[in-house]
Amino acid sequence: MIISESLNDYLEAHSSAPSQLLDELERETYQKVLQPIMLSGAYQGKFLSILSKLVNPKSILEIGTYTGYSTLCLLEGLSENGIIHTIDINEELYGIQRKYFDKSGRGHQIVQHIGNALDIIPELNSTFDLIFIDADKPNYPNYLNLIIGMLNKGGIILSDNVLWHGKVLDPDKHTDESTKALTKFNRMIKEHPEMESVMLPVRDGITLSRKI
Repeated sequence: MIISESLNDYLEAHSSAPSQLLDELERETYQKVLQPIMLSGAYQGKFLSILSKLVNPKSILEIGTYTGYSTLCLLEGLSENGIIHTIDINEELYGIQRKYFDKSGRGHQIVQHIGNALDIIPELNSTFDLIFIDADKPNYPNYLNLIIGMLNKGGIILSDNVLWHGKVLDPDKHTDESTKALTKFNRMIKEHPEMESVMLPVRDGITLSRKI
């Protein structure tokens, strides 16, 4: 998180509260799942929810499901007959994802995929109105190359963790694979001729991009 904890608490306190279902999922994630910091959380989740409601997408692709918190947030804006395809490499999380997807009453609109997103995405044979990237950071540039042609005109890409704990500010000092990939990705999406973007300091950074 880039901002201070006290400022984050203030932001959350002055944003609309998440649903009871999301609160339940957050509690269970912290109780039972490794690395609960990967959860989107209330503040970022509300951002995803409102943006999805503004777009009212018919089709969503989510790269990186984790326990499904962000999926449920995006689901709040999905059109009545829309579909979310969500991909995660960790098959152990499938059960908790499906449990909460079904509890939402709209689980039939969520298609879970388990495996390597680089293999799964080309097989989807679909186009999307909204794409959320929140998976393994070294592959962000590869994901962007795959999904640009699948995004409908006027469609939205949301890219999470683009500030990477501030490491992207000094990529010469932080030479780990994730920092290098995110530095490249941030440049790629900013300079892409089909996209217009704005980077926002939401939690660990989110870039909001629209296909022109």
